[in-house]
Amino acid sequence: MDSKGMADAIPRLGALDHLGLAARAHGEKGAAGVRLAERRFLAKLNLRGDPNDHGFMGAVASVLDGFEPRIIPNTAVHTGRFDLLWLGPDEWLVVAADGAEAELEARLTAAVAPHGGTVTDVSESRTTIVVSGPNARDVLAKGCPLDLHPRAFAAGACAQSLVAKVGVILHRTDTAAPGEPARFELHALRSFADYLWRFLDDAGQEYGVTVMEG
Repeated sequence: MDSKGMADAIPRLGALDHLGLAARAHGEKGAAGVRLAERRFLAKLNLRGDPNDHGFMGAVASVLDGFEPRIIPNTAVHTGRFDLLWLGPDEWLVVAADGAEAELEARLTAAVAPHGGTVTDVSESRTTIVVSGPNARDVLAKGCPLDLHPRAFAAGACAQSLVAKVGVILHRTDTAAPGEPARFELHALRSFADYLWRFLDDAGQEYGVTVMEG
């Protein structure tokens, strides 16, 4: 077997596979106040470029379904296929489905490189933990310094912050429709995923915790 065949034979492991979450996952939301899930293997690309360069902005839009990167701090755009999160004045995180990273990186690089933009695949460095439910904010408030009240952190907002001293990119992904519970995605380094999950699981016990499918 050649090296490529050996690589293909190695199973791909999620950051939290050792916790056996799939065996605990429920298909229904249930009555728990907190719902936790891991979204494994999402494609994540770090995008850098000059937002004042119309050529760069247009190049990004040509790849991401016509959407330009947001220039308003701590906001994100959802195109239907991609999430584009503001990280800094000239930096964004592009999130897409598992398996999209190679083609997306190639297309984005070809589009933005002539305008001085750069694209870096960071998919394997981070995993994504989802915190949702009626008490999602209560759980996050135990370890996050941000004000997550809807008036301060509206639907679609994103920010780089800490949860239980773990650096995360926090993204509110619910639509704020009447009756819809809050939903947050936490993009965290794989090396901190176990600790972060256990903190959230413990913090949610007083409200009831259900493990959901990612």
